[in-house]
Amino acid sequence: MKPVDALLEILRSEGVRHVFGNPGTTELPFLDALVEAPDLSYVLGLQEASVVAMADGYARATGRTAFVNLHVAAGLANGLIGLLNASRSRTPIVVLAGQQDRRHLLADPMLSGDLVGIASPVAKSAVEVHQAYDLPVLLRRAFALARQVPAGPVFVSVPMDVLSSDSDSLPVPGVSRVSPAGPPSEITDAVRLLTGADSPVIVAGDGVGRDGCVPDLVTLAERLGAPVWSQPMYDGVDFPASHPLHLGMLPPRHSAIRSALEAHDVVVIVGCHAFMPHHYTPGPAIPEGAVVVQIDPDPAEIGRNFPVEAGLAGPLGPTLRALAAGVATALADGPGSAGAAGRAERISRRTAASRDAAEADALRRYGPVPLDPVAAMHAVAAGLPADAVVVEEAITAGLVLRTVLRPDRPGSYVHTVGGGLGWGVGAAIGTRLGDPSRPVVAVLGDGCTMFGLQGLWSAVRYRVPVTFVVVNNGEYRTLKETLDGTKSRSAALGRYLGTDFPGLDWQAGARLFGLASTRVSSAAELRAVVAGAGDRADPLLVEVPVTAHGGRSG
Repeated sequence: MKPVDALLEILRSEGVRHVFGNPGTTELPFLDALVEAPDLSYVLGLQEASVVAMADGYARATGRTAFVNLHVAAGLANGLIGLLNASRSRTPIVVLAGQQDRRHLLADPMLSGDLVGIASPVAKSAVEVHQAYDLPVLLRRAFALARQVPAGPVFVSVPMDVLSSDSDSLPVPGVSRVSPAGPPSEITDAVRLLTGADSPVIVAGDGVGRDGCVPDLVTLAERLGAPVWSQPMYDGVDFPASHPLHLGMLPPRHSAIRSALEAHDVVVIVGCHAFMPHHYTPGPAIPEGAVVVQIDPDPAEIGRNFPVEAGLAGPLGPTLRALAAGVATALADGPGSAGAAGRAERISRRTAASRDAAEADALRRYGPVPLDPVAAMHAVAAGLPADAVVVEEAITAGLVLRTVLRPDRPGSYVHTVGGGLGWGVGAAIGTRLGDPSRPVVAVLGDGCTMFGLQGLWSAVRYRVPVTFVVVNNGEYRTLKETLDGTKSRSAALGRYLGTDFPGLDWQAGARLFGLASTRVSSAAELRAVVAGAGDRADPLLVEVPVTAHGGRSG
């Protein structure tokens, strides 16, 4: 078997159905082989960041490792932003890039470079294949490592002459079968701390949603009568947002996290990279005197930033089920169950009142364009089909969306905590390709969309029926709001440099790619357009003018 044929065989055995790529000359042997591989669909993106974003969304929607094909040093460099996001969001992706022919590397040929050195900061592993007979083993290793806890992107560089080699005796190693790990054998201390707490609180991390453990965490929270916060800038549904015990999202600042948790004596942190702040504030995230129980499949997370009284390293699902059973047994033997029920009732009353107030406030803001951002995001949330997936990259509007949208179904909300802009368009396309049974609505800031605009071509080319909602305020509003929160000259003078980009014609931009578009004139119209997301056979761009910083028209 030739190297390129071994590559195709490994892709098939690893469950790959789509290859996301932007090719060049060094990838031509691979593309030529794909001509006779109809079971492997090549999805072309016109810029590498969009390519990797599509793979990210696809991997999350399918639960399988995605495969990306990039071109030498320049293409890899363009894809780094996507790899950074995938690394932060722990998305399993294998990236293969062609390297220049080894026979003239000493001549420093065009587009050559240290591909391994470029990829290493954002990949779990980065290797280059030096001999054709090493290719099958290194590819198999790459897929295994990409899905190994903590999951993430893995990079393989393949020189063009290796891929086009005439070697025909390459054996392809089989897929290893690894039994899943069980829960920690000792949970007594954790059960004692939880059942002895006067006011326990849970932080649901993205590992809960990734590992499909939301129902298990719900059971534990209900048995404890404990409120649940989602981690800062969560990537998905880690706890049902409409559940009466759910308090919303922790803000991405240590001081705000500490304030939210300080009324509690036991803090349970589940599947969370605790904590990744955005802006610096002095002091720790964990309140003084609080006891921490931490549960994570990655042992390196336990006690990484703060002392942990009971750390449980192991798979989340079995561990949460064992804890819930232990808590139920312990509470059945004492008065603790009544205390848990009382806590749950008090929390439920507070969350109901808070949500009613938020709903009333949003409805009061409805009106014609430019829309109040709260009204716009409420209209999106209210119009969503029941089975829709929201892919969100909207920065300030995204923060508002999280206060009015209450997704319960796992996989209904997709975001990247990586923060590399331009991810949303491609991720939405990959999400829909990965699960065509669910309508996808991408909620995008105008600034974010400009970073990933080329991805719209792929949506049209492959008829991926995503509804792209572009929130247009003509500015980087988050930068202005950050300056407003400091003693800045910009805020005092009302002058903000490098933050405005007015005049973008989104209808013209859509026409460039052959993409249908519309510009809404009211919150009611926006709600109706979003409600039709499940009925579309083709993509649609929806421009939503919103008020800008200081109440200006966007």
